[in-house]
Amino acid sequence: MKEEIRKFFDEEKIAYAEALSYADARETAPHILARADLSPRSLLVFLLPYYAGETDNLSVYAAAKDYHLAIREVTDRLIAHLSVLFPDSHSVGFGDHSPIDERHAALAAGLGILGENGLLINETYGTYVFIADILTDISPEALGAVAPHALVRCEGCGACHRACPTGILRGESENCLSAVTQRKGDLTDEEIALMKKCNTVWGCDLCQSACPHNRAPKVTPLAFFREERIPRLTREILDGMDKKAFKERAFAWRGRRVVERNLDALGYDK
Repeated sequence: MKEEIRKFFDEEKIAYAEALSYADARETAPHILARADLSPRSLLVFLLPYYAGETDNLSVYAAAKDYHLAIREVTDRLIAHLSVLFPDSHSVGFGDHSPIDERHAALAAGLGILGENGLLINETYGTYVFIADILTDISPEALGAVAPHALVRCEGCGACHRACPTGILRGESENCLSAVTQRKGDLTDEEIALMKKCNTVWGCDLCQSACPHNRAPKVTPLAFFREERIPRLTREILDGMDKKAFKERAFAWRGRRVVERNLDALGYDK
């Protein structure tokens, strides 16, 4: 990667970032690219580590404010930086909803290996990372793009499979507990019982916490994920949020009623 761009990531405290030719990406949503009105020649893919301590009844990623806000802040600053370095360029940022398979791009860029639970495993931050990308019409040569890395899989110890509470990783179910907690509508008695057993009102980290690569997770250097955390969500905390504050949380995207339902089902009334 070119020195000027590497310096940007260093200043953002982002240690894992790389440039690729767009030809080495796996395009999965061309309609998103069409809306962006962009003919990309290359991309920048980078990781935002988010682990900032354990949580009680929320997935670790949901303790901080919505990670999409962090991705947008970084991508906006990076695009502004690229526009200075390459005045005639056109770049668009993505995170979690991209024209490309972001996990594939991160693997191809050498930012980690593939876990049996389908997650990217980074050598420093384990699976506790978000993937973001910038697609741009800047040439791969100008960005210092690397040749794509071969896919490397984890050791296959099976810890994540054994820890999975629904058995979806073992092929025993079609439901992930994280998806259950985020589903609208009524939950079955069995689903509520499983949420109680795993003490979760939003998300599930059991396959991650069981992974040996997460045995001693490193705390993120990014202030966004260390500040305004809610390790334990209660009905009192939720009721104290106005619309703006609620909308900024990672657990807000399915609406307040879903979160209220989960809290009430698990008895978190205070």
